[in-house]
Amino acid sequence: MKAVKYKILGSCLCLFMASVNVQAQTKKTAPVSSYTIEGNITGLTDGTAVKLIPGATHSSELPVAEAALKDGKFTFTGKLKEPRFFYVVFGKSKGNISVMVENSKIKITAAGTVSDQEGEWISFKDVVVTGSKSHDYYLKETAFKEELNKDYADYHVGINELSNLIGKARKEGNKKLMDSVSATAQWKKFEADEKAFFTKVELLTTNLIAKHKTNWWGPFFMMTQFSYFTPEQKPLYEQFSDAAKKSYYGQLVDKDLNPKSLVGTSIANFGLKDKDGKTFNAKDITAGKKYILVDFWASWCGPCRKEIPNLKTAYAEYAPKGFEILSVSIDKDEKAWQKALGQENMQWHNLLDDDKVSKSFNVKAIPATYLVDGKGVIIGENLRGAELEAKLKELLKS
Repeated sequence: MKAVKYKILGSCLCLFMASVNVQAQTKKTAPVSSYTIEGNITGLTDGTAVKLIPGATHSSELPVAEAALKDGKFTFTGKLKEPRFFYVVFGKSKGNISVMVENSKIKITAAGTVSDQEGEWISFKDVVVTGSKSHDYYLKETAFKEELNKDYADYHVGINELSNLIGKARKEGNKKLMDSVSATAQWKKFEADEKAFFTKVELLTTNLIAKHKTNWWGPFFMMTQFSYFTPEQKPLYEQFSDAAKKSYYGQLVDKDLNPKSLVGTSIANFGLKDKDGKTFNAKDITAGKKYILVDFWASWCGPCRKEIPNLKTAYAEYAPKGFEILSVSIDKDEKAWQKALGQENMQWHNLLDDDKVSKSFNVKAIPATYLVDGKGVIIGENLRGAELEAKLKELLKS
């Protein structure tokens, strides 16, 4: 009888221990339903504002959480359906640290330094992010950028003097000096190295995106690797699986590549600066014109540059009949914009975007053109080449 009792007791103990083990394993492997970001930043004063702002959206985003440094520390908590890219922004957008956030306990450490120059920008070194597997993967997949940064620095060595000469000649309209510098062996080598560099950038970027075409990482990398989209990026999007397209970042890419039509809406007057720093208002440029083509472009945009000869043809033929072009560059690098203007020699007004104008037109991909009538109403979008020619011929028959 005692033997039976001990057998029963032994069985109960085994079942109890098994139950405890199962509970422990369940607790250990259960998915975390929220995230905690703990920051420890040295070098910044207490009270410095810290904000958690969504990134990789191609839009200005509002913070999802805010805090203030205390003893160099801050904490954010929240929930996510899937990993997302964020910027931890310090001060009044004076500096930031990027992080892939997922539902886990994440720690960020870094040493911050406030510049003593005007603007008091904040830079960071020794940045370490732990606790996010998505962040680890993001760093691994984008490690090639370190190689690109080295390549960029290497081919710019010793070119400052010639670059300054080219800039000076362009500003003064000194074609003889420009031609002289451009003809030197050093400048030709620089241009060849620059072309090879951007070819390498394009190859590594497209390979990164194609590698992740079956999941959300693919469209995510499209959002992070391109500031703006052009028609050349559409095949990259089309290769994605349905799951990738339906993901959060997949929907963002689709929205940017296929923006909502603005036909029938009126444009607001805006003022922007030209290459000489002089401000022009759109209403003054377009006053008395029957039709205006507002053209958004950039120096680095291949399709935009290829379209310029077509714009020149349309301008030469229809400007005498009341047609005007107003080009707005979204370039962030003003020197690159100035260089492109010197190369393209466009005969109409060219202004530099302030981010606000392109956003008011909902520009998500370039080239982007909007044909506007004399009353300021948009009557056509993305008309280029033969389509623009046919439309102007129809509108300006007389």
